[in-house]
Amino acid sequence: MKRSKRIEALDKRPVNLDGYINEWPEMGFIAMKSPYDPPATIRIENGKIVELDGKAREDFDFLDSFIADYAINIERAEASMAMSSLEIARMIVDIHVSRKEVLEVISGITPMKMTEVINELNVVEIMMGMQKMRARKRPGNQAHITNLKDDPVQIAADAAEGALRGFAEEETTMGVARYAPLDSIGLLIGSQCGRPGVLTQCSAEEATELELGIRGLTTYAETLSVYGTEKVFIDGDDTPYSKAFLNSAYASRGLKVRFTSGSGSEVLMGSSEKKSMLYLECRCLYVTKGAGSQGIQNGSVSCIGIAGAVPAGIREVVGENLVAALLGLECASSNDQSFSNSDMRRTARTMLEFLPGTDFIFSGYAAEPNYDNMFAGSNFDAEDFDDYNVFQRDMQVDGGLRPVKESEVIAVRNKAARAVQAVFRQLGLAEVSDEQVEAITYAHGSKDTLPRDVAADLMSAEDVMKRGITGIDIVKALADSGFTDIAESVLAMLKQRVIGDYMQTAAILDKNFRVMSGVNTPNDYMGPGTGYRVEGERWEEIKRIPHRINPMDI
Repeated sequence: MKRSKRIEALDKRPVNLDGYINEWPEMGFIAMKSPYDPPATIRIENGKIVELDGKAREDFDFLDSFIADYAINIERAEASMAMSSLEIARMIVDIHVSRKEVLEVISGITPMKMTEVINELNVVEIMMGMQKMRARKRPGNQAHITNLKDDPVQIAADAAEGALRGFAEEETTMGVARYAPLDSIGLLIGSQCGRPGVLTQCSAEEATELELGIRGLTTYAETLSVYGTEKVFIDGDDTPYSKAFLNSAYASRGLKVRFTSGSGSEVLMGSSEKKSMLYLECRCLYVTKGAGSQGIQNGSVSCIGIAGAVPAGIREVVGENLVAALLGLECASSNDQSFSNSDMRRTARTMLEFLPGTDFIFSGYAAEPNYDNMFAGSNFDAEDFDDYNVFQRDMQVDGGLRPVKESEVIAVRNKAARAVQAVFRQLGLAEVSDEQVEAITYAHGSKDTLPRDVAADLMSAEDVMKRGITGIDIVKALADSGFTDIAESVLAMLKQRVIGDYMQTAAILDKNFRVMSGVNTPNDYMGPGTGYRVEGERWEEIKRIPHRINPMDI
């Protein structure tokens, strides 16, 4: 058959390398409205919910029981459920209705009622809602800091550069799990070198992650995963109750905690119960609220390929981000998983969170080239820094980053690498050579660095755990090595653990260790002229991209 050359050209476009599937509700491949979604109902007897979304209490699974007992404001429920879903949706976008009023109404609705409300909103209206409903007044951003070699010195340098560029939180993980202690130390030192007050975490198995946090080598946790059906929850060896207990374990030691969920996980694990992705994600978010977590990392996350394959899937993703905000949770709105071969498509997906602003626009912008990203690659990576800064400048939007000078990058990477070298020497850990420091100072990624002695590193990592090394030991080693400014910053982070203010909803720290959260800097948007505006010094900073013409120089 003779073919159209135009169609042949289009067939070769990157967007057609992505996977797409027709709606298939029986297997959960449906984003917003499944014919099998339940009715939105509630019945209360003697101060107890005895019917929830079409189920009598005797038929509840453990998600229903947990949500009914801990996640719904019973005093508000009957009044809120009596309102039409359209009326609630209109309140969300009405500039004359405050965020506080919306939160009060939402506190009494069920997961299915929430699903109906989001279904009344188109993408632009969802973005309007997010602009009003996010917890913290000023948006922020979070970075992935990883590399193929699990090199803690490169971790430190990339963390320092990422902090310099504006990331308020930085997260690492490993290809070899036993590297966790060394990479946590590198991340902690590098982050405080780049900008005092940056929060850090190491994504490892729960026992290790909790111990690292208790020792003061990390300052927040994010990988407490929850799921929307009982079968998938059980397959993860968890229940809502065990997650609530783990949340308390972290919080009792002064660690900020954020749960993780995302549409598509139930489809991926083969137990969606024929429900829409949005409804199942609403159940996850109600569990998160009921467990007492201050926030959530959601937006399909690592299952974005599934949500992105079905009609309205990306609308559903930004819709579930809004649900988190409507429940009063901090929202780290994903964008942290590669999902498309198309640069246009991955950018369009990100703009839905970038333009209205979320508490963390990325829950993992790859602050390294994606070949080094051990979280399977991010929607944006280090090679997109300049594009992202231009987006901010083009639209006068605060995406949480800032332009930097090459001399600043080189200096901060070198300082972080030397600081890790000195700490390892003080603590008797694996050697870091001057040649390694030099290579990492100027490196783009691990292809540009020297090999590490893996056996020595793993022995040192084990030694860190056996010797009970803590954040205080890091402070002392930094101070004894002459890096007193970084030592003071790490010590200030440990003090924050005692104060506990950064466990407030959507809390981050500025360079002076002042907390900015949904409690003391709440979002007060109510239409034009209100809320957070990009102006003053922050606007001047955003405008200072490196590749610009200064008329005064001509």
